[in-house]
Amino acid sequence: GYQHDGEGPERTVTVSPFMIDRFAVTIDQYSEFVEETGYVTDAERIGWSFVFAGLLPDDFEDTRGVQVAPWWRQVIGASWKSPEGPQSTTQDRRQHPVVHVSWNDSVAYAKWVGGRLPTEAEWEFAAHGGLDGSIFPWGNELEPEGQHLMNVWQGSFPESNLIDDGWYGTAPVGTYPLNPFGLGEMTGNVWEWCSDWFGTDHGDECYDPDGPISGDGKVIKGGSYLCHASYCNRYRIAGRSSTTPDSSIGHLGFRTVRSEGI
Repeated sequence: GYQHDGEGPERTVTVSPFMIDRFAVTIDQYSEFVEETGYVTDAERIGWSFVFAGLLPDDFEDTRGVQVAPWWRQVIGASWKSPEGPQSTTQDRRQHPVVHVSWNDSVAYAKWVGGRLPTEAEWEFAAHGGLDGSIFPWGNELEPEGQHLMNVWQGSFPESNLIDDGWYGTAPVGTYPLNPFGLGEMTGNVWEWCSDWFGTDHGDECYDPDGPISGDGKVIKGGSYLCHASYCNRYRIAGRSSTTPDSSIGHLGFRTVRSEGI
């Protein structure tokens, strides 16, 4: 674990009943929302988003990289509907998780469907699927009996992905076995936004904790297709990170929850 990420100490919390999407919201679902509401995402408004360099064609023009993570490239015109920039399309990816959606964009969709984003506590409860304290949604082994149960990076990052799990970038939702609660891809594939502000001091709130009252970044959970033990061992249920609410990136999506009417 990463103590500086505020993963610990372990504590017992109680969450009220809630329903959560079986899968991350797909491109298909998000496009329905946009068609009906005319919503414009932060990435479209700002004019660019971060794309993993390995997904860009070899002859792609040079773009600005991120100093600490040069494999992230600033791609003008990248958005949820053009995930690698204007020359790309989502035609063959309609059932893949929507990416390049900011926290704001995710909240807007959640409200449209009558839901909200999960709290980090709800997300973890759902991911565990009743297996208390497990590292992954299926147990404690990364690849039980050599099986790949999620979409993460195999090989050496960032130059060589062996693609043993079948996917280089995002995989369609429902590709991997569901956890005991019937939820798919709670770890790997894409990071998922939570409603909480990110903090490392968790206080002693044990009932429906919803994080600090303010902060710079929102919690993201679950890791993505780019996670590898060598540099980002955050594809575990306890793993966590954060990013600012208006940020968008090619490996970050969301799923929604609702607690009314249960």
